[in-house]
Amino acid sequence: MARAAAPPRAWQRMLSGRRLDLLDPSPFDIEIEDIAHGLAFVARWNGQTRGDWAYTVAEHSLLVEELLSGAAAGEPRWRLAALLHDAPEYVIGDMISPVKAALGSGYGELDARLTAAIHLRFGLPAVLPARVKAAIKQADRVSAWLEAVQIAGFMPAEADRLFGRPKLAAGRMIDPRPPAEVRSAFLDRFAALMAACDAG
Repeated sequence: MARAAAPPRAWQRMLSGRRLDLLDPSPFDIEIEDIAHGLAFVARWNGQTRGDWAYTVAEHSLLVEELLSGAAAGEPRWRLAALLHDAPEYVIGDMISPVKAALGSGYGELDARLTAAIHLRFGLPAVLPARVKAAIKQADRVSAWLEAVQIAGFMPAEADRLFGRPKLAAGRMIDPRPPAEVRSAFLDRFAALMAACDAG
């Protein structure tokens, strides 16, 4: 009788030693050091950006948190959610929107499972309130516009069509930094936001 083939491996070993199951992620297997390290080495725009360093998801996340505005901006926990808005990409990578569209719902479901586990690990609700999610999405679109025209080779009119012309773009310059520097900045900002959440 033939032996059944083993199911394909669906987990990844992290530098912390944790083993993260991508199909059933546990908050107990998530460490901020793994997230910061992974995001600091994942390039946005498939690496098609100007500069001596790739513009990373960690750097993008710091910008989105900085750009967060409205009622959500005043609460440290929602700023933390903004910082972590792309955290699942520390294991699944950053896929440009056309690739996500081609993959369909499977990518979105995987992202949602990882997001929920990450949120629970750091004291956030598994699913964010709609108003907070909308505020983070708006900051994300502003960041995408800035990145597109400053470092990803888009003409402003093209970026306007894709992302909408932001109101907060003036004076914000993007200058990609080395991964280790960005990783450290991400961890520092995370620590400050966690301390603010604990104090609140």
